[in-house]
Amino acid sequence: MLQLPNTRYTGLALATLLGGLAPTTSAHEMFAKDSPWMFGDWGGTRSELLEKGYDFTLGYTGEMGSNLHGGYSHDRAARYSDQFTFGVNMDLQKILGWHDTEFQLTVTERHGDNISNDRINDPRVGGFTSAQEVWGRGETWRLTQMWIKQKYFDGALDVKFGRFGEGEDFNSFPCDFQNLAFCGSQVGNWVGGIWYNWPVSQWALRVRYNLNDQLYAQVGVFEQNPSNLESGNGFKLSGSGTQGAVMPVELVWSPRINDLKGEYRAGYYYSNAKAQDVLKDSNGQPAAISGAAYRSSSSKHGMWLGAQQQVTAQASDQSRGLSLFANATVHDKKTNAIDNYVQAGLVYKGPFDARAKDDIGFALARVHVNPGYRKNARLHNQVAQLDDYDNPGYLPVQDTEYSAELYYGIHLANWLTVRPNLQYIRHPGGVSRVDDALIGGLKIQSSF
Repeated sequence: MLQLPNTRYTGLALATLLGGLAPTTSAHEMFAKDSPWMFGDWGGTRSELLEKGYDFTLGYTGEMGSNLHGGYSHDRAARYSDQFTFGVNMDLQKILGWHDTEFQLTVTERHGDNISNDRINDPRVGGFTSAQEVWGRGETWRLTQMWIKQKYFDGALDVKFGRFGEGEDFNSFPCDFQNLAFCGSQVGNWVGGIWYNWPVSQWALRVRYNLNDQLYAQVGVFEQNPSNLESGNGFKLSGSGTQGAVMPVELVWSPRINDLKGEYRAGYYYSNAKAQDVLKDSNGQPAAISGAAYRSSSSKHGMWLGAQQQVTAQASDQSRGLSLFANATVHDKKTNAIDNYVQAGLVYKGPFDARAKDDIGFALARVHVNPGYRKNARLHNQVAQLDDYDNPGYLPVQDTEYSAELYYGIHLANWLTVRPNLQYIRHPGGVSRVDDALIGGLKIQSSF
């Protein structure tokens, strides 16, 4: 029997969707399709504030997922998760006369359940990807951004300081897909214990230098503090619990090839905090057999590559056309469960003249488990004398997970896009004993 999602926001999501169908004539009115905001221009107040340097953000993202076939549990269910975003960007040059300076403050709240947790993945080991990317890091309010940014030397040097996540600037990628394997900074998905993506923030400094109009280099220093992940620490500002720092460096090239936009990223991260070995103890023996504590390493590191390139365009509208993308990450085999990840896909914007702002997306991903991590699971079962997968104490051995997603984005209004999608997961959580899963999804993105 299909279980419907129990969420306090389902009614709001439906009202938002229906609101996008309401006909209006002026972009300043509520629910006007050509307005960037659902609630319009607040009688002109919003535009007046923007002119004075105050840009307010009120956003909502809701995602539904249902296990249509396969997965760990064949008991059909539908789950809903969502996020509210409240923010303001202040142009401090307009407000205070500070040259080329801006301030950002953002608070978020997440709520709901994820279909991947117990229907798609084996709960004994969990999964790598998530069918609902907006779920995670606790059902709580968080201070997601609180930073100040200033430019120097006619914009050549860009310095940003405050509280924010690594993926905001490094290894950045759009989040139109609903599956986490195709959404946002991928490094944070595979080393989430040290690299904190939205909505978690930490104290950080990022310095960027624009080498020319198409090329810039940047380096960052981010507080590595696991206590920031705790639900009760959403507004924590102290540095208590800090274990070290994550230091990413990245080169970003944004060319126009045949007058079509592209972006290419190459980066490396290094953590100077201690990290636990996935297999061996301090004597170099498998810890699952010796019973000793897993040895620690003095650091953790990895690298990434990313590419996005528009390859076709409509003569009448350069924003319409086909874009290709690919991302890859590689991680330290001694200390990380995932040693490498690759994905690739395409997005076509404006597929039909009558639907010039709609988009279609398709992507594939492969997540590969470190052989040492797999060996540790096998040795754990060997020591426990367990070989029956159905035994609750058995530790499933994880290998490689494959994901695919196809979506169609319906642009109902400038403030509302709805993306129904289908996802296919082969070996969920990298466990071959779990049936391949087909997931139906729906993503709602709205700006109030």
